[in-house]
Amino acid sequence: MRLRFLWSKKETDLSDQELIEQYRRTSNTWYAGELFRRYTQLISAVAYNYLQNNVDTEDAVMEVFEIILRDLQQHEVNNFKTWVFSVTKHHCLKKLKQDSMEAIDVDQALRNMAADESSRTEAIQRENQLQKLQEAVDKLSQEQKRCIELFYMEQKSYKEVSDLTGFSVNEVKSYLQNGKRNLKGYLVTVEND
Repeated sequence: MRLRFLWSKKETDLSDQELIEQYRRTSNTWYAGELFRRYTQLISAVAYNYLQNNVDTEDAVMEVFEIILRDLQQHEVNNFKTWVFSVTKHHCLKKLKQDSMEAIDVDQALRNMAADESSRTEAIQRENQLQKLQEAVDKLSQEQKRCIELFYMEQKSYKEVSDLTGFSVNEVKSYLQNGKRNLKGYLVTVEND
């Protein structure tokens, strides 16, 4: 009787191209996650080079992961390292452009919700802004609203918000990111009305 041994690579030994092919074939996010794990330092370094702060860099890294999950299914990628470098660079440039074009700075507006105003004119303007902002916050999902309130109004860290809510740190970051995006969309709509 002859025994046949089939050699197979461990999944962590697969090449970038093999991981891409497996992800495209199976849609199993583990394969894209393994690619992301291999290049997280590169993605972080590129993002920090453009964004110059840790919070925006962390957000960009998670957003690039979402792009990887989506775009690897849609685009032919022959050199993942070059591709992910380019994706990260363009994503960060887009973020910088959007940030510079935004009429309302949601981060600052959230920090100002509890601030006192010295002049009556400024107080009235701020009150209108805060009222619109509170209406927008009230329209968020409960998870996004809770994370926004703890992070911005109570000035808790990601870890503290995670401990208080039971969400993972990545979930907290996602709720904050999506909440801010929803607030911006709402506030821009209100401004244009």
